[in-house]
Amino acid sequence: MRARRAVTITDIAKATGVAPSTVSRALNKPGRVSAATRERIEAAARELDYVPNSQARALSSGRTGTIAVLVSDVTNPFYFGLIRGTQQQLKAAGYAQLLIDTEDSGEHEAEMLRKMRRWMDGAILTASRLPERALADLAAEISLVTVNRNVRGVPSVVIDTPAGMALAVEHLVSLGHRDIAYAYGPENSWSNRARWQALKAAGQRYGRAFERVGPFPRGRMFGSAAADALLNTRATAYIAFNDLLAIGILARLRERGVRVPADVSVVGCDDIFGADFCNPPLTTLTAPIEQAGRVAVSLLLSHLDASSAQPQRRAVVLPTHLTIRESTGPAPQRLAPPA
Repeated sequence: MRARRAVTITDIAKATGVAPSTVSRALNKPGRVSAATRERIEAAARELDYVPNSQARALSSGRTGTIAVLVSDVTNPFYFGLIRGTQQQLKAAGYAQLLIDTEDSGEHEAEMLRKMRRWMDGAILTASRLPERALADLAAEISLVTVNRNVRGVPSVVIDTPAGMALAVEHLVSLGHRDIAYAYGPENSWSNRARWQALKAAGQRYGRAFERVGPFPRGRMFGSAAADALLNTRATAYIAFNDLLAIGILARLRERGVRVPADVSVVGCDDIFGADFCNPPLTTLTAPIEQAGRVAVSLLLSHLDASSAQPQRRAVVLPTHLTIRESTGPAPQRLAPPA
């Protein structure tokens, strides 16, 4: 049996009555043809079962059609929505997604970027662990967009959890809490440092003294140590670096007989999957995580498309909001001693 001949751009051009160059633009740079023409060409391509030759496209255009997305820990639920957002946006633009787990290591991050640079058109770095200088140097060699990392000269998408921290403080102050403690996250996390600075500034505005315990890794398993340290403070309200840490704190407080929110209040950050059905449901900063992934892709592709007439944005800031659940309540008159 003879193998079926592969469908080409010329076949699609004959089927739609347009030039092969128009078919190429519609499939590779859809913004450069009219919507009606693009839809007609895409419909014909589907009907003919056209499969793009990525190697030929790379040779002719210098593009691979692949974007790398680097995350510090692929098991962290924070990244689930972000990966879904990048995947959907890249698929719509005709790109493949290459997912890389950097294992929370700046060295591994840089190594993978350099190894894969020939096989990708650009990269999205989420919560990069690279030093600022190293990140800026890489951005001069590779098209990059960062998420939750702000370095001069590097396009970025920042989820504004630092501003959201002020909302958390306002909420706790309105409940009568005077002493508030922060479970500090990883030392190499830019967003962790930014959140702590925002908390200190909010504390000054409201005349509240903040204590800090930690640093702690971001995993739920480290919540036990964080809870034990927090119970040694005078605080009646705790703010955790992220939801995973907060959920671990809730579990340890329950083990020690500390009632939430009757004895202490707990606030998380990110509103990950599971934050609304832990015990008790967690008050947390809700972040537009999936949107951040989509925006990061759009930002990167706009920088890759040198022919774009649109001005290239260098930074996008996405707001957060406080979602109040059952883990926060009025400040107790006296904190019950832990068991």
